[in-house]
Amino acid sequence: MKNLRGGSDTISSGQFLFSNQTIISKEGNFELGFFIPGNSSNCYVGVCTSSSSNITTSNTTQAILLDNGNLVLASGIGVIWQSFDYPTDTWLPGGKIGFSRITNATIVLTSWKNKENPAQGLYSLGMDPTSNGEIFIWRNSNKLWRSGGWQAGSFPSMETSIDDSYNFSYNSNDEGKYLVYNGNKSIISRIVIDISGTMRQYFWLPRLQKWTIFRSLPSSLCDIYSSCGAFGYCDISSSPSCCCLPGFEPQFKQDWDLLDFSGGCMRKKPINCATGQTGFLSIPTMRLPAYSESLEVGRAEICEFACSFNCSCSAFSYSSGGGCSLWLGNLLDIEKQQNGSTGGDLYLKLDLSELPAKGNIVHHQNLFLLDLSSNRAKDNNGATAKDSRGEVKIESIGLPVFSFSSIVAVTNNFSSENKLGEGGFGPVYKGRLQSGELVAVKRLSKKSGQGFEEFKNETELIAELQHRNLVRILGCCLEQDEKILIYEYMPNKSLDTFLFEPKQEFLDWQQRIRIIDGIAQGLLYLHQYSRIRIVHRGLKASNILLDGDMDPKISDFGLARIFGLNELQANTNRIVGTYGYMSPEYVMEGLFSVKFDVFAFGILVLEIMSGKKNTGHYGSDNMTLIGYAWELWKTDRLLELIDPSLQISSSSNPGRYITIGLLCVQENPADRPTMSDVVAMLRNEQMSLTSPKEPAFTTWRNFLNTSSEGGHFAVCSTNDVTISLLEAR
Repeated sequence: MKNLRGGSDTISSGQFLFSNQTIISKEGNFELGFFIPGNSSNCYVGVCTSSSSNITTSNTTQAILLDNGNLVLASGIGVIWQSFDYPTDTWLPGGKIGFSRITNATIVLTSWKNKENPAQGLYSLGMDPTSNGEIFIWRNSNKLWRSGGWQAGSFPSMETSIDDSYNFSYNSNDEGKYLVYNGNKSIISRIVIDISGTMRQYFWLPRLQKWTIFRSLPSSLCDIYSSCGAFGYCDISSSPSCCCLPGFEPQFKQDWDLLDFSGGCMRKKPINCATGQTGFLSIPTMRLPAYSESLEVGRAEICEFACSFNCSCSAFSYSSGGGCSLWLGNLLDIEKQQNGSTGGDLYLKLDLSELPAKGNIVHHQNLFLLDLSSNRAKDNNGATAKDSRGEVKIESIGLPVFSFSSIVAVTNNFSSENKLGEGGFGPVYKGRLQSGELVAVKRLSKKSGQGFEEFKNETELIAELQHRNLVRILGCCLEQDEKILIYEYMPNKSLDTFLFEPKQEFLDWQQRIRIIDGIAQGLLYLHQYSRIRIVHRGLKASNILLDGDMDPKISDFGLARIFGLNELQANTNRIVGTYGYMSPEYVMEGLFSVKFDVFAFGILVLEIMSGKKNTGHYGSDNMTLIGYAWELWKTDRLLELIDPSLQISSSSNPGRYITIGLLCVQENPADRPTMSDVVAMLRNEQMSLTSPKEPAFTTWRNFLNTSSEGGHFAVCSTNDVTISLLEAR
């Protein structure tokens, strides 16, 4: 072929590239031109390796073939288009695969249809948006192979180069997830997904002037995706290669005897999540299962805790390099690694009776909480570690632990004069530490079924959260049958006392707006920006505490649940919450998500704007507060809902806040905004609002009928005061 302009790497605007011409990259590694594959009669444009010399030119608008094989269309404003964003079957060093969170565009390799036709074939290679930096091969939409999760700069099933001839780099940010193939400039290499669905890595041998295959995957039964089915694992050194995880047995024994392992395995003894009689068995050096949920936590204990109290969680893994991973439901595509350095430790949830008496075992009910029952913690020299407040610190949870005798002292033996209130979880007392600091002491009732769960949630989970709009937990006590939580003291009581008790001080317009904004900021932190993603599930006016500056703080995390970053929804067979704040999908089906909190936030907005309880009856049709607000919105009479004692200027636009509240309580959770959307609507008054759709629970008859449809659930009301009825002293 004839080189354009004697071997230029550039074709400029207005120039032509004819079938007998090529352009060659600067250092002569790659050549672009027309080619005819095999015996085909068709002609295509492509990039191939070249040994031609290099000559460079430049122009205003140019198509330039770079020496990594990337064809770039550039102008004075930068790169307009590049071939690396649209690969065919070949991945060159410097290129990437992945997806954009902004445009939802994906970059994948696609096999040829056959050896003579480069049209899209059956197989593709890329990253799954829900995976942790894994490479997948698909046959159409069916998974054929995966690389295993990204761990410390490599993949379990792809050994790294020992001579720096190539490596991978994984980047995940707000714009997207991408995996870049990096190569040594002195060595030409490529990765190809061929027409058989095999990923092959080639290196160019200049002396022999040919390509050599360095790696082909999949290469064995253990490489085939989920070859051993659910809860099975593959061990290439055993015969047969498929085995069941400990505590499991073949789902279809006859099929396994015939070497058909696709049916997978089932538990020998089902787990009863309600009893909590479970633990974890450590299985070392495994290629970890596919599709984990990632949690941003700083300790293995919190990761274990998250799996323990999620009934759908089957296993977890934690490492300093990979962080916390949870697996919900079936465990798929596990392999026993022959090289221990390439695998991870999998902690498998089993019934206690299935765990060995000794060995690599973690009992979740004993892991932290029984350690807390001691009154002492020793420092590095073996001495008891106490500070001026009389508490000891248990390093495993990073939270001060008070002795019961010290709690008796600071509360004046739980005297009635110190009692601030009482609810379903037990009484709350005011206490004063030796340092003079006031605290709120919640003594969980020994008869409260939820009390112990709440205690574990508060001590192990909420201690990790730090935000100005969340109440701080200062310590705990677990001694004999006592379960006690210590919080910061809130001198201005809770929001419900200001809204609904006529003798309390009045909240002006600016205070109400600041309280709404603070609650929204606290929820946004829980849903999106905290190290662990939290659904509160207990949001209500009595759980919004007000500090000395009247800034709101969300309290009472006893019903809170951890959600994985990719987990959209969970369900429960036991409905626990406060009537009026529970979303319709939760009451009817036990389903909850971050949109549960959005619904409760909408109720709070309506209560704050109106000064009316959501449990009241309004209008001539026995309407709920939601129904009353909806009726006024439809008839353009929103100002009638505003608390009549408020003095509002015409520029305050109170109807906007009621509309935001109605958007949050729409019946379909998909229609409700996220908390990031809510914060944007609150902060930007120029942002237009969509018209809300009709909410659920517009009348009390409707609410009660809906609730009765969920009669197979144990519906409970948790109007516990926790620390929500704190009186100023």
